[in-house]
Amino acid sequence: MPNPLKLSVLDQSPAAADKTQDHAIRESLALAKLCDALGYHRYWVSEHHNSASIVGTAPEVLMAAIAATTSRIRVGSAGVMLPHYATLKVAEQFRVLEAIAPGRIDLGLGRAPGSDRLTAMALNPNPQAAEDFPIQVQELGLWLRGEPLPPGHPFRPIRAHPQGPTTPEIWILGSSDYGAQLAAHFGLPYAYAYFFTDGRGTEEALALYRRNYQPSERHPQPMATICVWALAAETEAEARRLLMTREHWRVGFEKGLRTSLLSPEEAAAHPYTEAERAIIQRLRERAIVGTGEQVVAKLRALAADFALDEIVVNTWTHDPLARQRSYELIAAARDA
Repeated sequence: MPNPLKLSVLDQSPAAADKTQDHAIRESLALAKLCDALGYHRYWVSEHHNSASIVGTAPEVLMAAIAATTSRIRVGSAGVMLPHYATLKVAEQFRVLEAIAPGRIDLGLGRAPGSDRLTAMALNPNPQAAEDFPIQVQELGLWLRGEPLPPGHPFRPIRAHPQGPTTPEIWILGSSDYGAQLAAHFGLPYAYAYFFTDGRGTEEALALYRRNYQPSERHPQPMATICVWALAAETEAEARRLLMTREHWRVGFEKGLRTSLLSPEEAAAHPYTEAERAIIQRLRERAIVGTGEQVVAKLRALAADFALDEIVVNTWTHDPLARQRSYELIAAARDA
């Protein structure tokens, strides 16, 4: 029997074109409860802005609802785009989340804007905010742990409340060497966005992280994962049909569009150009889709290739029931 593979979830709250966007948030709550029951290890929600595709704009708010309505699964952000915000406020928000679900909160941090440049400016008008990311990460860790900031720091007397016996687990998210180096420097877990880069740079980023890792009290050894996009259905043909929704979205994404999700039938009827069909063909060749058994076999292969014991799975479908079924089939194949 293969070694146990720990599976987690990234939910970006994808919005369908034929529903108002508030449905996507309620669908995230339903999926989180299901994944809690199915034995997934973590449930992470993302932060994106000014997008009709991905409408999870406030992960800390969504996390509170998920934490209050689940019992076992870890709940986290993937991530909070820290340069948009005051570090103390993020620390306070996640101390409150830790009080709601002690020992179950992950704080995934990103440096990228999660939006276009104009929207990033609307969130924080300081164009140099991202340069302070390492300082923010250091301050955030101290505030979360209830430790004072360094001597001479103007905010040293301030504490983040409410305090408690447990502390959120900080993760650094990334799709480049920068995040890997930062996570290694601070002795923090690292999650690589495999799905965002189509796998490019994964081996290099993980090797850099592990080679330069500086042990911390909470994490004496490096701890890494990757996030992949995967989709399972009862048959491979059905999974390929459902994939048409993401194919249409990806064509728009390449043109700078962030449109809501079409049904597979609407996507199939779209008049694609030859160049757009080439984009779709490349996506089909790389896609982790099929039956639950086929998908889990590919996930196990990735885990072996990158020496991982956990993989985070992101899935989009136009029909939320198909997305739920995908996670059910993957969980069943994992446990078989």
